[in-house]
Amino acid sequence: MFKFIAYILLTIVTSFYFFPFDLIFLPGFNTKMVLAAIGLVWSFYNVSSRSDAKLGKDFFTLTIIALLISLIAFASITLNNTRDTTLVSYVVSMWVWLGGAYTVVNLQKLVHGKVSIRVLCHYLIAVCVAQCCIAYMINTIPAVKEVVDSFLPSSGFMGKNDDRLYGIGAALDVSGMRFSAVLMMIAYLSTHVKEDASKWTIPLYLMSFAVIVVIGNMMSRTTIIGVGLALAYWIFSSGIFSLSFNKSHRKLFGFFVLFLVLVLPLLVYLYSINEVFYNNIRFAFEGFFSLVEKGEWQVNSNDILKNMIVFPETLHTWLIGDGYFMNPADPASGEIYYVGEVFNGYYKATDIGYLRYTFYFGIFGLLAFSVLLCKSAGICMKRFPEYKWMFLMILAVNFICWFKVSTDLFMVFAIFLAMEPETEDASKELDGFETQDALEPLNGSDDLNK
Repeated sequence: MFKFIAYILLTIVTSFYFFPFDLIFLPGFNTKMVLAAIGLVWSFYNVSSRSDAKLGKDFFTLTIIALLISLIAFASITLNNTRDTTLVSYVVSMWVWLGGAYTVVNLQKLVHGKVSIRVLCHYLIAVCVAQCCIAYMINTIPAVKEVVDSFLPSSGFMGKNDDRLYGIGAALDVSGMRFSAVLMMIAYLSTHVKEDASKWTIPLYLMSFAVIVVIGNMMSRTTIIGVGLALAYWIFSSGIFSLSFNKSHRKLFGFFVLFLVLVLPLLVYLYSINEVFYNNIRFAFEGFFSLVEKGEWQVNSNDILKNMIVFPETLHTWLIGDGYFMNPADPASGEIYYVGEVFNGYYKATDIGYLRYTFYFGIFGLLAFSVLLCKSAGICMKRFPEYKWMFLMILAVNFICWFKVSTDLFMVFAIFLAMEPETEDASKELDGFETQDALEPLNGSDDLNK
């Protein structure tokens, strides 16, 4: 019983990290910041208890890259005489994510006795499934909506939304990107099931996949990117092109077909009798309905996205940007002296990630940001080579989603960066590595950096 309660509490804490939300009793703070503060104290305690404590080489490298991002952002707003400091403090944001991740990882160690990538992925999957269920309950049960709204003070991706399903800190494209990252975890783990795993392992993976696909797309259609990549991974890794299915894929595809046979009739039934489900499912898969009913793929958000394609007109903007990430005409931006063109939405009326970063701090800033994410994924792959393809797919999600939205997935990598390669999953690749009790969020030992 106590273990079950501990698992539930750890799932909640993981959600506080993965989908942070503002605290109504602490204005200006969110759950991620609280976890980061706990992680900071915890890390100082662990490091001070060791005589050989040292700053990891990987942590130092990522800090330098993040500092470069902040410096380029500062140079951009200084040269352009703007007040938009959105990414000037990115290095601090990186530390906060790592601090929060450290708290989650070490709580997992307390509860389970060790840190495991597989178990950590299970918690992230559980969090996303729970967020999807909560979002649908908020949308259909007024009492649940009233309770959740009572402690969600803000709106947007960490709060409430009037025209879109939302969970507790999970909404809009930010949730869609994180759902997509978790779908990559499901896609990978479902094809690497251990021999001694429960017979329910694959069905539970597929059930979680279905919930995130259906309700996740109701919350954010960006989730479809993760769906497409997951299906592509299953197909290309199956051996189908060499005319030979491996054992794990035969089992997975067998359950997948059975799952479709059982679930599709239920979805059709709900679609035909429930007006709320009808409207939500048509929004979630608007393109597919358009293709069937009109013979062409037509999605309202895609039409809007086409109008957001606007490129810099000067070499200055291409190189160092205009210093605007937010809409300068918005009073919240702090640009009280702005008298230029007024845009709907963000600066230049575009929400495309690559363009927003370019307009903010130019190609140099965009490249530095890309290097940070690639380096983060590279460190994860070096530490846990068994999960190389999972990290590559998460990285692909980030760069593909930048064609649609301007958020990043460093926080997904951070939770793995906060782990030491002492898990049973990595033991085969790191034979002889001696585990350490102290904190080294990005361990830079010679064994790992040769």
